[in-house]
Amino acid sequence: MESTMVDPKTSVGGGVQDVYGEDRATEDQLVTPWTLSIASGCTLLRDPHHNKGLAFSEKERDAHYLRGLLPPAVLTQELQEKKVMQSLRKYEVPLQRYMAMMDLQERNERLFYKLLIDNVEELLPVVYTPTVGEACQKYGTIFRRPQGLYISLKEKGKILEVLKNWPEKDIQVIVVTDGERILGLGDLGCQGMGIPVGKLALYTALGGLRPSACLPITIDVGTNNQKLLDNEFYIGLKQKRATGQEYADLLHEFMSAVKQNYGEKVLVQSSDGLSFFDHVQFEDFANHNAFELLSRYSKSHLVFNDDIQGTASVVLSGVVAALKLVGGTLPDHKFLFLGAGEAGTGIAELIALEISKQTQSPVEETRKKIWLVDSKGLIVSSRKESLQHFKKPWAHEHEPVKELIDAVKAIKPTVLIGSSGVGQTFTKEVVEAMASFNEKPIILALSNPTSQSECTAEQAYTWSEGRAIFASGSPFDPVEYDGKVFSPGQANNAYIFPGLGLGLVMSGAIRVHDDMLLAASEALADQVSQEHFDKGLIYPPFTNIRKISAHIAANVAAKAYELGVATRLPRPENLVKYAESCMYSPIYRNYR
Repeated sequence: MESTMVDPKTSVGGGVQDVYGEDRATEDQLVTPWTLSIASGCTLLRDPHHNKGLAFSEKERDAHYLRGLLPPAVLTQELQEKKVMQSLRKYEVPLQRYMAMMDLQERNERLFYKLLIDNVEELLPVVYTPTVGEACQKYGTIFRRPQGLYISLKEKGKILEVLKNWPEKDIQVIVVTDGERILGLGDLGCQGMGIPVGKLALYTALGGLRPSACLPITIDVGTNNQKLLDNEFYIGLKQKRATGQEYADLLHEFMSAVKQNYGEKVLVQSSDGLSFFDHVQFEDFANHNAFELLSRYSKSHLVFNDDIQGTASVVLSGVVAALKLVGGTLPDHKFLFLGAGEAGTGIAELIALEISKQTQSPVEETRKKIWLVDSKGLIVSSRKESLQHFKKPWAHEHEPVKELIDAVKAIKPTVLIGSSGVGQTFTKEVVEAMASFNEKPIILALSNPTSQSECTAEQAYTWSEGRAIFASGSPFDPVEYDGKVFSPGQANNAYIFPGLGLGLVMSGAIRVHDDMLLAASEALADQVSQEHFDKGLIYPPFTNIRKISAHIAANVAAKAYELGVATRLPRPENLVKYAESCMYSPIYRNYR
């Protein structure tokens, strides 16, 4: 049975009291029109978008045929939140918490997001790194119901039809993975779906994009992980990975179908309903595909690779903030990277661009302040012929060096950055060497999950005698050394991509420019206060993430208007306030 819920005095489009300023960035700058009618009774209780559980009032229970389907108690959303958090904290195993959160998302979407927003520091490691890594590894056994779209080689020639199967039609952000390089865990094939699901939950919770506008997609072209192929419960294609033309053709059909189905409006990272551009975010693709896809589609789609561009932006921000503790300007410093994949080279390029901007020097010159070490040693000019194309700009004149410790001693960097995906590679000898020629060595151990971190926070502080400025990719607890408590920062991409996505949506940007990434870095660094610096932090606490995201969105949008790629006109007068007004609210709506 359908039950109409329209009251023109209190709602726009029906069913909602217009008190939350909801979704204004995404629907022609008006409150999003809600559906004119929704199913009632059991169907309503089973609809996660509209279910409120025991928070349905007495009047709502009568109006929507819920009387008798719920116990008599009426609970507020705040009381529901308290109850769920108490339950979550009883679980000792992180994966159990993850599954409980996913169950809640499938049962009561608004309560899920209220929990995540109000308890972000506690729950971020549960719904995203590091727990999401374990969830992906076991995704086949914990899979219950579809949380996104699976597009495999079986759907070749029919991808447009598959996209039409998704119930939501106004999509703004697609996060897509092919599962070949999930965090530091390698090829997880179809089970990589946990990454786009988790990432899009953060777009909503941290950046305020509507859940219904977010679409997680996994492209399944097989897997080279023999354990998965031998596992009877594996949920993906049981074949080796397709490569070459077969792979390229499937991806091209996918990108074309996205544009055809949603207009030129999706971010493949974000789009809005007016500018007719789509945002697709590439996530956890292997290096050889990630660079190629970003290069191929950046001129025709609104595309963003978080592993390359998001990581670069958040790390640059941390370095810029750290300079307030270390002193000097960015051009005064020398950088050494362990890891020359998509993350390492992406970070290096953005740092080189920022130095170029500050010094008015060609980027070819500023790259010389940045050195990279890969699995074969320091990247030097004598290796140039054998290097992959994305490593070649970093091949500088120097004698060959095989080991990281020897590279550290030879280059004498002020900043050491790990993006290798290999744990415990910043050894005691490496950290002590950094501390021997730097009063305050900047050490960023970025690899995820925690087990793959180049060193722990405790090791960095202990081996540097409490002088290191440390941040990591996965969270570490505070460390006490020599009577002082150090709070390690987390260089988490979640600082950047939600605000970046919101900025693209609210400005109607049609392309992602490097200058937007620099603008996002600058906005994040500006949010680090003296109080944070006093604790050794180079990133602000996640408790303020929505405020941080609003500032990032405003900076990104301002850059979009400056570059002439914004389509939402006229430009709002106060972009920070406008960003805040655009954010999705998880507060329950009142139904007539």
